[in-house]
Amino acid sequence: MAALTIIGSQKGGIAFFWSWSYWSMFLLTWAVVPLIQGFEDAGDFTLTERLKTSIHVNLVFYLIVGSVGVVGLILLIIMRKYRSGGVLGLAMACSNTFGLVTGAFLLGFGLSEIPKSIWRNADWTTRQKVLSHKISKMAVKLDDAHQELSNAIVVAQATSKQMSKRDPLRPYMDVIDTMLVQMLREDPSFKPQGGRLGENDMDYDTDEKSMATLRRHLRGAREEYYRYKSEYMKYVTEALELEDTVKNYERRNVTGWFISN
Repeated sequence: MAALTIIGSQKGGIAFFWSWSYWSMFLLTWAVVPLIQGFEDAGDFTLTERLKTSIHVNLVFYLIVGSVGVVGLILLIIMRKYRSGGVLGLAMACSNTFGLVTGAFLLGFGLSEIPKSIWRNADWTTRQKVLSHKISKMAVKLDDAHQELSNAIVVAQATSKQMSKRDPLRPYMDVIDTMLVQMLREDPSFKPQGGRLGENDMDYDTDEKSMATLRRHLRGAREEYYRYKSEYMKYVTEALELEDTVKNYERRNVTGWFISN
């Protein structure tokens, strides 16, 4: 709305650059960035297929959003509150409301979370309890993620074993095998344990799309496992540093010096 106001009231360089900035950000937010995200998340084996998958996913999303907007417009017509030319104003109001509510939510969260975190960190005993709770909670998530990744690896290996070398889908399976070998080479400490096959886990070798789903599932399980592992190690390291700080503080009268490692 601010962009339209400035453009309508001014002419020349400022209006042009403001319009260019506004609509380029609008295009990046609602078209380019979602397209890149879908492209990165797709498990297809060629650039063209990954782009098609991303476009399809985003079209489904925008179709749902558009359907909700059409339903809202129909309700306005039924309630006899629709005026000719009021669609633009309604869209601007919804856009501004979404931005204001989102901004207020994020600012409110930071306004309350920052003082709360400072207050919690000031008390070492409370902080130790909070970290113990976070470590135990994250350990459960890490164990589940480890199990999920182990299952994905077992499914990929079983699918590769049952697929002959003359199978038309074998080149796609070779790509998955290479990714799996590289994954285990990068982290030799990871050992798949407890991997098991489900009822529909051997249905990935039907077509190219199913192979893309297998690749996407394997990559997603790997990313989820290492994300939880990183968070778990962060909390463990913080707990050890806090324990070391507490011990140094308790021995300050003996050593005559307080050092936090």
